[in-house]
Amino acid sequence: MASCTAFHLLLLPFLLLTIQSPTNANLEGDALYALRRAVKDPGHVLQSWDPTLTDPCTWFHVTCDGDNRVTRLDLGNAKLSGSLVPELGKLVRLQYLELYMNELMGPIPKELGNLKSLVSLDLYLNNLTGTIPASLSKLSNLKFLRLNGNRLTGRIPRELTKLESLKILDVSNNDLCGTIPTSGLVLQVDRGKFSE
Repeated sequence: MASCTAFHLLLLPFLLLTIQSPTNANLEGDALYALRRAVKDPGHVLQSWDPTLTDPCTWFHVTCDGDNRVTRLDLGNAKLSGSLVPELGKLVRLQYLELYMNELMGPIPKELGNLKSLVSLDLYLNNLTGTIPASLSKLSNLKFLRLNGNRLTGRIPRELTKLESLKILDVSNNDLCGTIPTSGLVLQVDRGKFSE
């Protein structure tokens, strides 16, 4: 009996650690499922996004690396409507966030600035509103930032000019105002919809 109790005492810390430390796959699955809950999906492109699976790498439109960490989300032209969720900022190895040509509305979450591995952020041709978050200037690997064809307002954050990797910033066809920061950027702006 004493050896059985000792075994249980040794096993208890391991079980507590397992319960308190969910795997990265679960955290990333939860983040993606938060998006799933925030959008309408008339084409059922997110049908495979089952929150009971421990690994979102098996879901359609999700690509992962060798460590089973989400690196790409391909949902362009998927007929999704709804809003972006701040939980997307938890996908720390995400390199490509492709949500263009949908009917997404509301603000761009500032938490997307946590996606340090992001190379391409394509949110063009949606109905996004609000300002361009200055937090996007923390995306030091970002090469392509396409926000054109939304209803974004306010100024283009000057901090974006500090992104040395940024090759294309397209903010055309929005309702932006102020001066246009151009230092080091290939910038596409529809000056007809831009007031200084």
